[in-house]
Amino acid sequence: MKSGETDIRSEFARYVSLNLFGMVGLSLYILADTFFVARGVGRDGLAALNLAIPVFSLISGIGLMIGIGGAAHFSILRGSGRKRTADAVFSGAVKLAVLFSLLFVMIGIFWTERLAQWLGADRTLQPLTIPYIRTLLLFAPAFLGNNLLIAFVRNDGGPRLAMIAMLVGSAANIVLDYLFLFPFGWGMFGAALATGLAPVIGLAILSFHPLPGRNRFHWGSPGFLPEAAGKILVLGMPSFITEFSSGVVMLLFNWTILKLAGNLGVAAYGVIANIALIAVAAFSGVGQGIQPLVSRAHGAGHHEKSRTVLLLALCLALLIGAGLYLILACFPDAVIGIFNREGDEGLQEIARQGTYLYFIALLFMGGNIVAVSFFTAIGRSLPPLLISFLRGPGIIVPILLIFPYFWGLTGVWLVIPAAESATWLLTAALLLKRCHARTGGLAA
Repeated sequence: MKSGETDIRSEFARYVSLNLFGMVGLSLYILADTFFVARGVGRDGLAALNLAIPVFSLISGIGLMIGIGGAAHFSILRGSGRKRTADAVFSGAVKLAVLFSLLFVMIGIFWTERLAQWLGADRTLQPLTIPYIRTLLLFAPAFLGNNLLIAFVRNDGGPRLAMIAMLVGSAANIVLDYLFLFPFGWGMFGAALATGLAPVIGLAILSFHPLPGRNRFHWGSPGFLPEAAGKILVLGMPSFITEFSSGVVMLLFNWTILKLAGNLGVAAYGVIANIALIAVAAFSGVGQGIQPLVSRAHGAGHHEKSRTVLLLALCLALLIGAGLYLILACFPDAVIGIFNREGDEGLQEIARQGTYLYFIALLFMGGNIVAVSFFTAIGRSLPPLLISFLRGPGIIVPILLIFPYFWGLTGVWLVIPAAESATWLLTAALLLKRCHARTGGLAA
């Protein structure tokens, strides 16, 4: 094996493994809430949490858009030697994060009740949903800042510190969830407070990276915001669509399932959706892990390295998807039972049926998510936008109107597998076209 291939495989293993563990740990934000809310509040709390998750997805999606879009542009510029311009991209990303943070805080102060009603919370669930949503919105500056710094630290050669920040934040969230829900008895507010404090802890850890002589991103020209913002938003938009569409899809599923199976069905879907968060986090860990490597190689014109990293990532994503589905298909009751504190047989049965069907999507989802990260990393905006849109509202909305009409709740569970598999056909075609655009490598 050539030394260049050995080096890129070694870097792949380092970046992807660290980011994979970090992202899975980060996904425990909501999973820990689900576990403790199910035991501390019960079925209504689980349903309320599920209604509030789209708000978390929106905040997280904005943070990922700014962080990943900015960091990808930063790495491409650094790889091509344009260091001053790269610094200005960092300043533009920080300013964007501040602007969106102020917007979220204003919504949290003035419009939380109306937002909870719009999300589908009835009179029973509103007292549980409103404090959770309000607390998340007030902690939006911490979520956005954490997502931004994680992306830049990772692209600045600090994947280990980024992983530590994500894992320690998630571990703190789990401990605080237990303390706030049980000894303190703070209910849904306590669960949201624990989730909000986790990125604060992550930011404290990430602050050790920008010490003199250790970091390569600095505050750049203050007048560069419009140009930097445009490029950041274009490159980061696929990440936003991927994250936010999961919240939109969850909202649409909630509305559909409420009509078919009531609050019990929403609670069962909450279990499935939270398990899915771990799978998405694992795939996102692979995709975000390869982004610094691909951006740096692309900026330097090393297209063969980019292709090697892509192939490794696609194979790993398939292995993860197949392994997760095998575990879920063989032990559905054990997994669902973790969140079914009351032993509700109706919830168990609905979630069991959903597990067998819904998670077929794992066989295709990983490839789609990796492809979005790859195209973003090489500065291409249209392919990842198209992939993200199709696997989100582009395909899901139409078939969500059709499948349940013919097959009821079974049709709901088949929507995501259908959307991911259909999107993969286009994704594979786009990747093959890209990889064969030049003889012996990727197109520039």
